[in-house]
Amino acid sequence: MRHLSFLVLVFCLAACNSSKLDQLSLVISNVNLIDGTGMPMKANVSIGIRDGKIVVIDSVLNHNAEREIDASGKYLIPGLFDCHVHTTDFKSDFSKYVHYGITSVFITGGSLCTNQYYASMRSFGNQDTLPAPIVFHTSQHFTLEGRHPLKTYKGNWEDGKSVFLLKDTLQIENLIKEVTRYPIVGIKLTIEDGPHPPWVERMPQAFINKVQKEAMNNDTEVFAHVSDNMELEMAMDAGIQNIVHWTGIDIDFQRDTVLLEKLYQVRPSFITTLMIDKGFLYPLYPEWVADLRHENVFDEAYFENVNKPEFLARANENMGFWRDYFQKDDVQLEDIARFQVDDIKVLYKSGIQFALGTDTGFFVMPGYSLHEEMQLFELGGMDQLDIIKMATSNAAEMMHAQDSLGTIEIGKIANMVLLDRNPLKEIRNTLAINTVIKRGKVQKRIEK
Repeated sequence: MRHLSFLVLVFCLAACNSSKLDQLSLVISNVNLIDGTGMPMKANVSIGIRDGKIVVIDSVLNHNAEREIDASGKYLIPGLFDCHVHTTDFKSDFSKYVHYGITSVFITGGSLCTNQYYASMRSFGNQDTLPAPIVFHTSQHFTLEGRHPLKTYKGNWEDGKSVFLLKDTLQIENLIKEVTRYPIVGIKLTIEDGPHPPWVERMPQAFINKVQKEAMNNDTEVFAHVSDNMELEMAMDAGIQNIVHWTGIDIDFQRDTVLLEKLYQVRPSFITTLMIDKGFLYPLYPEWVADLRHENVFDEAYFENVNKPEFLARANENMGFWRDYFQKDDVQLEDIARFQVDDIKVLYKSGIQFALGTDTGFFVMPGYSLHEEMQLFELGGMDQLDIIKMATSNAAEMMHAQDSLGTIEIGKIANMVLLDRNPLKEIRNTLAINTVIKRGKVQKRIEK
């Protein structure tokens, strides 16, 4: 009898322990899964989450769950990345990123980006009580006195704190040893001569080479800021692996054979930032501004620049550039997107990786503009599965976080976006957000 009682007790304990092991914090059931790997969509899938991670993906889940979301007729994609972000008010901006399904951001320097400011952003991104994306970031800008970005953008640029002004190549070794003490993804190196006149001198090749050499010696990478083919070739000559802008690069596949040979040898990754071109044209398109206002997410102060004469003049100047470039008066947004996406598609098929980023700034809005970036790629003829992959798994790989982020797979962190409409029919449907999940927790979105 005692033996029987003991067996019953063992059975009960095992059953209880099994129940606890099977307990899931969240189940998303009956969803159409777009997992970010580039594989076709899978219908009627259920996702089980425990301790912030994906632990089971199946057609039917019989596990207990604290919460279940019946996602019948809905679509699940990985949490999105914006891989080129600047912010001067991260608490306000971060809630907007999460509202729009961006659960990870890559901060590429800025006039406030001291070590303390970076640490504050990382800390805010690591908590889940208030909406905030996971934060990755570069070092502070490496540049020279009087060069971009100091020349271009006013701000609290302070040598040794928010920027490093290179005076000679001898100091570079110690500078890189210093910045790699912090959890950076890589060194932010500004090669370019400025995004618009008056131009400055480009960074000398010897400085570029030395930064790349010392970065490699310290097991980190360089993220180079370039704005044309010449600067891209300078980066390739140094062997730099990451370019933070595609905008400004214009490859002729018949003419630019030397540059292409270097590209295929180095095989860098690019951040796209096509939104820079659209952002500068915003004052000329009241319908874009109306769409943005209709979101009811951004303060009216965001829209004050639309009617300022200096910004309208800059928009007309930029449109004049495109009219000259295309040799026609009637330039459409599709023209601007298509020639760039055509080049990107050729390189992408050849194994050059691209991750989506926006370069937050003039009418490049926190969160919302990543969806505009995706729409530009669709307008340019890119397949929707590839666009989603660039915004998720490609970005995670660039951040060296592909083991934990970027796709919806067992063992990964449960960063996901539930959509009411199919983004494979129209990429704009990534804005039809039902629920944002970060580390397995449903995030609070902005009330409209």
